[in-house]
Amino acid sequence: MNQKISTMFDKFVHTLQHNDFFIKKFVIILLLSVLTWFVLRVAKKSIFTFLKIDSGRKFAFFQIAKYFFLVFYSIIVLQVIGINVSVILASSAALLVGLGLGIQHLFGDLVAGFIILVDATVKVGDIIELEGMISRVKVINLRTTTVETRDQKYIILPNSTLTNNKLINWTHSGITSRFEIDLGVDYGSDIHLVMKIIKNVAASKSEILKDPEPFVRLVDFGDSAIKFQLFFWTEKVFRVEGIKSEIRIQIFDEFQKNGIIIPFPQRTVHLNTVGDAKQTKED
Repeated sequence: MNQKISTMFDKFVHTLQHNDFFIKKFVIILLLSVLTWFVLRVAKKSIFTFLKIDSGRKFAFFQIAKYFFLVFYSIIVLQVIGINVSVILASSAALLVGLGLGIQHLFGDLVAGFIILVDATVKVGDIIELEGMISRVKVINLRTTTVETRDQKYIILPNSTLTNNKLINWTHSGITSRFEIDLGVDYGSDIHLVMKIIKNVAASKSEILKDPEPFVRLVDFGDSAIKFQLFFWTEKVFRVEGIKSEIRIQIFDEFQKNGIIIPFPQRTVHLNTVGDAKQTKED
């Protein structure tokens, strides 16, 4: 067995020794690989260290640089191996025409990914809402984007899904967003006390920003209740539903302490019993 392995190794070394051309190509490709890896590391460190922009844009810049270097590396490697790149491109063009509709979705996703990375409408770390699903962007690749939902599920979305549908980016212009809570109280309530309690509860929450400060509006006289809205800003956008729940519980407790009633829908029905009794007597 050892003799057989030794023989195979001798044959391999003999082949290399008589094939300088192969060795040169192998060494060049190896050096190119190391150089590309080194350049990507330097580019990543430079972008994330020196660029004075948010982390999402830094990630987008690095992704674009990475794809540029990888394409450049692939072309050089093909040339070193001896493959004519221009012939491949010409063949690819003919192939793409031939494949037609079969790969249009793939190219749509690639183009969408390039657009997202370049214009930075969606960045890593953004909180987005797509078709009712709230999620945080974790990774943007050229074909897909990975998001994390509020129940900590990771979903991989084709990039065309982000560009072809109505998407709400809650943190596009900053890390804070404004939210509302709807409330209703009985018509016998002191509306000034109600507004004061709601605002004080909001102001007591550490997750709610002091500037701009939260405020309350009387928005409508409903069928069964006087309706208010609490407006507040927070940086905890991804977990805001938990904050809303805490605010509602605290407001409910304060309302009960101050005798303020949260009504349920009511209907008043008037019966004309006098007319009915007269009609029965005549019959």
